[in-house]
Order: sequence, then C-alpha cells, then structure tokens
Amino acid sequence: MSKELTYLNFILLNIGHAVHNADWNWRNVCSPFIRVHLVESGTASLIREDKTYELKKNHLYLTPAYTNHGYKCEGHLSLHYIHIYEEVGSQTSIFDLIDAPVEIKADPLIIRLIKRLAGINPERKLPHFDPWSYDNLPTLVRNIARQKAVPLGYEMEAQGIIKQVLSRFLLLATDKNLHIDKRILQSLHYIRTHLHKPISVDALAAAGFLTKDHFIRLFKKEIGSTPGKYINEKKIEKAQRMMMTKDISIKDLAYGLGFGNNAYFNRFFKKQTGENPGNYKKRIRLLASGDIPK
Repeated sequence: MSKELTYLNFILLNIGHAVHNADWNWRNVCSPFIRVHLVESGTASLIREDKTYELKKNHLYLTPAYTNHGYKCEGHLSLHYIHIYEEVGSQTSIFDLIDAPVEIKADPLIIRLIKRLAGINPERKLPHFDPWSYDNLPTLVRNIARQKAVPLGYEMEAQGIIKQVLSRFLLLATDKNLHIDKRILQSLHYIRTHLHKPISVDALAAAGFLTKDHFIRLFKKEIGSTPGKYINEKKIEKAQRMMMTKDISIKDLAYGLGFGNNAYFNRFFKKQTGENPGNYKKRIRLLASGDIPK
C-alpha cells in the first residue's frame, strides 16, 4: 500500500452523539465527505451497493466520500458520527487507491479518542440529522472555512485522532483495482499524483511500452474514458477542491494544475461545471462567508 497516504490531511466537519428512535431512515445519500459511525447501542442497518450491514455495538462503520448509501432504523439507536473532508492537495485520495472494510470492531482506545474529539468540538454537532439539511455545498464550504480558523493545537489533535480512526480501517484494506491491466494502473497512479504538472498521453503510453493508439484503446476499455478526458476531469475536480480550501487566483490555479494556457483552462472548466472559474470562485467565497446571494 502506498506510503503517500501518510501525508494526506483531513478537515473535521461534524462530530457528535445522536440518539434515534426509528427516525434514521434515508436513501440515496451521496456526500463529498467521509462518514464514520461508532455504534453505542440499539439496532439499525447501513445499506451500501445493495448490501446491508446490521449495525453492531462498539463497531465502526466507514462510508467514503461520493459513495451512494442509505440507512434504516426501526427502533432505538445510539451512535457517534464523524464527518471528515479529505484535503487531497498534490496527492491522491485514499479511496482512489484502496478498498477499505465497511465494518470493524472498535478498540477501547478508539472509543475514548472519538469521545475526546467530540468533547473538544461541541460546536460541531449537527442541529438536524436530515442529510439534506447539512449535505450541501454552502454547509460544506462554511464548515471548511470554520475549521481553518481553529487554534493550531486543536487542529493538530483533530488530525491525529482522525488518522488514528482511519488507520484501523487501513490495516485491513487492500489495494484497489487489482484486476485492471498493470500498465493502466501505473498510468492512473502517475495521473493522480501529478495533477499539478502537464501530463502527456504520449509519455504515459511510452512508460507502459505501448503505442499511443494502443494505450488509448486499452485505457478506455479499462476506465471507460479516454486518458486525455480523464486527466482533465481530475484536474478540474482538484481545481474545485482547491477553491474551496484556499484563496488562489485563477491564473495561479491554472498554471498550478499544469494548464499552460489560461484560456484553455477557463473553457474546459466551464465545459465541465457549466460555470466559468471566476464566477465559481466568487460563489464559493460568498458561501464561505455566509453571504449567500439571493
């Protein structure tokens, strides 16, 4: 498993304790952040990819970002919840590289650490448990901006506890996409870790000892997209994340993602998102400040 995972950073969005009584029933939840649940007592189900997991006392449950899932609760349930935003930076997402277990038993230390994290972040409790009330762009941007203002000591402690929690899942994780052609896996790893640079399809093909045409056909067969389209989509996704977490000029953003032509970046960003990067950045900044335009 890649050691680059060690350098990933996380932003605490929400943490708290919830008691449900047949009122935790949601379908088609798909969030841009990681969810971890620690079950304290009661019964409920987590549904992921048509598989149902019956929640157990003193067990942890992991749902990566952008994973469609649902919950079913017909009685009493007491649990702790943590919502974590993965700040990818120049690296790649954990869950692009590994398949982690959904359920693991929580050891006593992890239970204490989760309670400690909740104790030092009382303001991070959810006011409502309906996902549609907090699982939206304005709330996400505000939570990210709020965490950036946390004192360094608490921020370091939160990072440490979050990594401790996720480490328990990583110990049982396996490398992702082992069925994919090794030459394409190699190119995916390079793309995901070099989004800050220009990426040549010719160079990717040569690294796999393939002709360019053969490489493009094989990449499309394995990934469902041409390498050029995949590269640019990942760059635009990273641009959106960067605009959420830092104040950066559009020009610096374009060059920092390996777009030699600023105008090309603007055109491709608008094609991907339906909005030019300048307007997108302005809207994100307004959301972060809480000044939402009518």
